[in-house]
Amino acid sequence: MAPAAGTSGASARAGLVLLTLASGQFLMALDSSVMNVSIATVAEDVGTTVTGIQGAITAYTLVMAMFMIPGGKVGALIGHKRAFLIGCTIYGCGSLTTSLAPNLPVLLLGWSFLEGIGAALILPSIVALVAGNFATERRPAAYGMVAAAGAVAIAVGPIIGGVATTYFSWRWVFAGEVVLVLGILVLSRQTADARTEGSPRLDLFGTALSALGLGAFVYGVLRSGTWGWFQPKPGAPAWLGISLVVWLMLAGLMLIWLFLRWEARLVEHHREPLLDPSLLRNRQLTGGLTMFFFQYLVQMGVFFLVPLYLSVALGLSSLQTGARILPLSLTLLAAAILIPRLLPDVSPRRVVRLGVLALLVGAVTLLAALDTDAGPEAVTVPLLLIGLGMGALASQLGAVTVSAVPDRQSAEVGGVQNAVTNLGASIGTALAGSIMIAALGASFLTSVEQNEAIPAEVKSQATVRLESGVPFMSDAQLKAALDEAGTSPEVSSAALDANAAARLAGLRAALAVLALAALVALFFTQRIPNAQAHSKT
Repeated sequence: MAPAAGTSGASARAGLVLLTLASGQFLMALDSSVMNVSIATVAEDVGTTVTGIQGAITAYTLVMAMFMIPGGKVGALIGHKRAFLIGCTIYGCGSLTTSLAPNLPVLLLGWSFLEGIGAALILPSIVALVAGNFATERRPAAYGMVAAAGAVAIAVGPIIGGVATTYFSWRWVFAGEVVLVLGILVLSRQTADARTEGSPRLDLFGTALSALGLGAFVYGVLRSGTWGWFQPKPGAPAWLGISLVVWLMLAGLMLIWLFLRWEARLVEHHREPLLDPSLLRNRQLTGGLTMFFFQYLVQMGVFFLVPLYLSVALGLSSLQTGARILPLSLTLLAAAILIPRLLPDVSPRRVVRLGVLALLVGAVTLLAALDTDAGPEAVTVPLLLIGLGMGALASQLGAVTVSAVPDRQSAEVGGVQNAVTNLGASIGTALAGSIMIAALGASFLTSVEQNEAIPAEVKSQATVRLESGVPFMSDAQLKAALDEAGTSPEVSSAALDANAAARLAGLRAALAVLALAALVALFFTQRIPNAQAHSKT
């Protein structure tokens, strides 16, 4: 482990190491947030549909989820720095392939597969390399900066994607990622490897079980918006009258249970497990992982809903939408950097509780601020609070999870930690989306049925056609569709009013669920330690 910086040279080296690892985290988080504002353009360029590009996003998430835990073990086998460098190289090759992709299969190879595999090697290695390059008392600040870099990437991604797509091409984003990878590879020379003890081996059967289990569960979650959580949507696959989402999630849980049983058996026979089951009996570690799960659930739910409100409900451009999200980045960075620096001995439990409270108050404030007359300024204060909460959590949780185990297990913890955050992000996005669409549909149909200006036959047709859900549409999109259908001015006006009210109802319902998740998270903060790791001796 590197000693605490006592000279300007050591301080400069520590700064370069932190810049390298934070850049890696920034790179991992950038893709999805950039592509979300460019989906239609990308689909047209590679000769596919929006559904095809959404499938590529799903596949990228799946590959990361499936191989995150084995990716942590690879670092122990070949060295964490080497795994990080190999991961960056694979990721860079994936970005280059994506930037040149002429069709969807090449895009899937570059973006979904190569970048996903690269991320599965990089993210656990970052956790281990922070532990290996920073003294225990400096880790909260280091982990805070690394986590903040990822969250900032999600916040500024829409601006980068909007600028690139509007003035250049979405391909330049991926070409830029190649340049960033080259910069990371050059900077990484200052990064020391994290120590690995013993002669670790890779459990291939456990790898298959964990990959299939996490893959099935996450895929089920990701398909929930299309297939329905329990009741199958019209035309969606089902078994015994229940949506296939339920069966995929149950199959995933069963495979994960079998994986843990297999790992326990390996430990009993004194063989090397992929994941030591005893880690999951560690109260501090499971407390940190639980908070990571809830943080990413709320965080990604907010990042899904707020851009929809700004870009669809208010009609802001991608650049304007990104600019309105920037206040979140400011308080996030401030909290992640300043809390460890100004309050090095503060109670992690207290900071985490205050962070969760800030998330809760921010979500409730945003819920209250949304109104038919609200403008883009309605999101500013709530996002400042949510960013503050995210920064507070980022400043503590990485150090909490890693300090719960010996340094030699840091990459193992990194794999589990990133699998949990990936799971939380997937559930947060899917849950926010499905709740929003369900509430939107219910509100829209209620408004239509209660409006006397709409003929009975139109009401009947609307009820049948909208059984599978109402799309989240802007007024301009709906008006264009109504004009094309030759709808009368009275019916069009009623439909536009119903759509505006339904959009708000959907957003409010989803925000209420996210606020409830933050409230539930408060009950798990008791597992977070009350003192920093360096003060426990």
